[in-house]
Amino acid sequence: MSLAVARSRALVGLDAPEVRVEVHLGNGLPAFHIVGLPEAEVRESRDRVRAALLHAGFDFPNRRLTVNLAPADLPKESGRFDLPIAIGILAASGQLPSAPLDELELVGELSLTGAVRPIRGALAMALAVARAARPRTLLLPAANGAEAALVDSARLLGAVDLIGVVAHITGKTTLKQIVPAQRAPAPAADGDFADVKGQAGAKRALEIAAAGAHNLLMVGPPGAGKSLLAQRLPTIQPPLSRDEALETAALASLAGRFAPADWGRRPFRAPHHGASAAAIVGGGANPRPGEASLAHHGVLFLDELPEFSRTVLEALREPLENGRIGVARAARQVEFPARFQLVAAMNPCPCGYLGSERCRCTPEQVRRYQARLSGPLLDRIDILLGVRPVDEATLMQRADGEPSAAIAARVARARTRQLARQGKPNAHLAPPEIDRHCTLDDDAAALLRRVARQQHWSSRALHRVHKLARTIADLDRGGPNGTSTIAARHAAEAVAYRRALGASVADGTGG
Repeated sequence: MSLAVARSRALVGLDAPEVRVEVHLGNGLPAFHIVGLPEAEVRESRDRVRAALLHAGFDFPNRRLTVNLAPADLPKESGRFDLPIAIGILAASGQLPSAPLDELELVGELSLTGAVRPIRGALAMALAVARAARPRTLLLPAANGAEAALVDSARLLGAVDLIGVVAHITGKTTLKQIVPAQRAPAPAADGDFADVKGQAGAKRALEIAAAGAHNLLMVGPPGAGKSLLAQRLPTIQPPLSRDEALETAALASLAGRFAPADWGRRPFRAPHHGASAAAIVGGGANPRPGEASLAHHGVLFLDELPEFSRTVLEALREPLENGRIGVARAARQVEFPARFQLVAAMNPCPCGYLGSERCRCTPEQVRRYQARLSGPLLDRIDILLGVRPVDEATLMQRADGEPSAAIAARVARARTRQLARQGKPNAHLAPPEIDRHCTLDDDAAALLRRVARQQHWSSRALHRVHKLARTIADLDRGGPNGTSTIAARHAAEAVAYRRALGASVADGTGG
């Protein structure tokens, strides 16, 4: 009887726990069993591995073959275990030395010809290997080298086919080492705020939203420029830190959507309003990140917000509050990060022209349309912005607005003050941190108390206005840390952005 052990990695959300691939050759009738909670893709590896070994010129043992993927209570999915299973079989049958396997972790799907095919989640696995108590060398498909190389502390080898892997283990040749890459961040998104004619108030609101990472809802008639403004928001957002860029890239890798050209760029996701809850928050038999997680550290833009299903909108309440999404299944529960900035747009009524002679909606139709957005969801939105259509004279003028670069510089300074003061954007402050970092002067405190009482604000709504005022003050301060108190003018502007939805659309233009 012979036994060999290879090591690989599974995927559980953004984590990649180690998996021991134990291969046992015993006496008895020829058979090939895979145990350890394998999914269908893993069970199908029996045929892929057998064909790949034979095509590469190796012997496939005609004995009772058992492959155990440990730990047994961790579900195993995808074809990434093909390569460690094949190498384990060769070691157990004496065609390979087993000692070198102790320093390797192997992932890769095999084609029937023995070629090593790319996998999803390679970046998450490289991060897990680099952070392990005993770091080993990760041997992975060469096609995944560009994303894995972003982890500068990982030891990586790229494989093209099974023959090359075997030659490396036996010492006949050496696989090419994947050198860590210090890739420059991708350029900012296309477009510029200078292209937007008029809309000075909306641009100011977007600047505040970008500076403090605040959620924003734009209300206005069709053609007022809501989508155009939202698409320009990434051009003024602060750059990602390296840790943030690695997190966003790892999530894209989990979904099989990693693109080297997007490295370091804040995500901007704009799903269609017909998307399902699983597409937005994640899910599936083997849970994968949804649009909300793919927008982590970036923008989730929901155009025509009331047209999204109620299930989808209510599912966003939890990540808007705590920045994480839990996907529960019978066999496991997976958690994905989802610290996104929500930017949404909607019409004031079904036809979009409420308050004008073009509108044919009844009051009941308007009420039902606006009621598609629940109070708890609106409570989690910091800025309720009315967007008026631009007049013809302004549209015919040459665009000469302030460029995104100038706005981005102010936003970056404000965000730097926030990080120096509290280590996070203002929108992410918890209630105890608000008391510590968002000091109001007497006039500002009296104003917020009076308006909160008149408008019957919840404690969450009051906290969000308080944090919004802190961001407005950070944009206004000249000091390096923005530590001065929040004045009444800052609180007044924050209150103006926190109007009730009904008041915001009462005149049909978001007045």
